[in-house]
Amino acid sequence: MTRPFLKMNGLGNDFVVVEARERSFEPSPEEVRGIANRESGIGCDQLIAIEPSATPGVAAFVRFWNADGEEVGACGNGTRCIAWLLMEAAGCDAVAFETRSGRLSGVRAGDRRVTVDMGPPGLDWTQIPLSEEMDTRGIELQVGPIDAPLLHTPGAVSMGNPHVVFFLNEEPTTAMVRGSGSLIEHHPLFPEGVNVGFAQVLAPDRIRLRVWERGAGLTQACGTGACAALVACARRGLSERRATMVLDGGDLLIDWRESDDHVIMTGPVSIDFTGRLPDGVSA
Repeated sequence: MTRPFLKMNGLGNDFVVVEARERSFEPSPEEVRGIANRESGIGCDQLIAIEPSATPGVAAFVRFWNADGEEVGACGNGTRCIAWLLMEAAGCDAVAFETRSGRLSGVRAGDRRVTVDMGPPGLDWTQIPLSEEMDTRGIELQVGPIDAPLLHTPGAVSMGNPHVVFFLNEEPTTAMVRGSGSLIEHHPLFPEGVNVGFAQVLAPDRIRLRVWERGAGLTQACGTGACAALVACARRGLSERRATMVLDGGDLLIDWRESDDHVIMTGPVSIDFTGRLPDGVSA
């Protein structure tokens, strides 16, 4: 029996969502890659499964896989999509669910707009994690010649997954994001790999951002990347703690609250289509 799926996206960052609360779903890395393949499969940046939770007051346990088949702890745009789905199913305006990276919550913020609480950022070098101790406001990493690096001293932040953010004075080009992002993703400094952000501060409350996602490459938008970039810029005094992040797929509003240190993300969700997974995929 084949399994139905829902194709969703948040600012073009797209997902195949599978309901697994009544029937378990354990895809192999090969199956994840097959589903995510845009030529021979359904095509997506991440695969998401909604599983049951035994915790009172929590709607579900949610799992995420990148397009390369690796299971990961968090996905910001995916979190918004799942929060919206769970609220729609329950007919409510607020929801909480669990992930490998901890408990997350969401509330309605308008027509197909959701605000999610992504929790506090991880700022210690062990939380990213890095392979050696460094000040994560500006780590010892550069791209290009030693005496004239093209990129250098990025900030590092964990949002349930590892991020490194370079600060630019100009628009991040596709060549820069693809070339440097693919190079840094597997750098030895990051034992779990890393998502690579390229941020240009346009104003204290507006930041242009492009992200090379670990296991997915250059995407239209990265929710945890937007959260990490805002935190990294604010820590360096380059921006305020609340800013609009301008991504290829559209805008996200990110607020790093001083009251509790939590990072709050607001943005849209969309449903693309429904379908059924190919026969034999971990049904």
